[in-house]
Amino acid sequence: MTRVQELELQKFLLVRGPFEEFHHGDCVGADAQAHEIVKSSTLNCRVVVHPADIELMRAYCDGDLILESKHPLVRNSDIVEAVDILVAAPANSTENSRSGTWATIRRAYKRKLEVVILPAI
Repeated sequence: MTRVQELELQKFLLVRGPFEEFHHGDCVGADAQAHEIVKSSTLNCRVVVHPADIELMRAYCDGDLILESKHPLVRNSDIVEAVDILVAAPANSTENSRSGTWATIRRAYKRKLEVVILPAI
């Protein structure tokens, strides 16, 4: 995540929290950063980790519950089914058909979830 996205996530958690659970995909990058932000906050929520079955993608975050690793697209679907709000930090603000993050956002919209996109700027 960019620094702006990190700050926006912190603000979102403070304003919209507390949350019972926080789910993420255990990817190196934004997932690992979000994990650290949530764990270092005062939210005291349960962190559920949905790892991908691709070793190079994994951040190996230490959550309260670590689920079985799955193909990234299946894992992303599981996350969308498990949450009430999707918070996403895409690399850019333009939708990309080849992005797992944007595919997850599209799936959340289809499920009519609230989607919060953290601006990359």
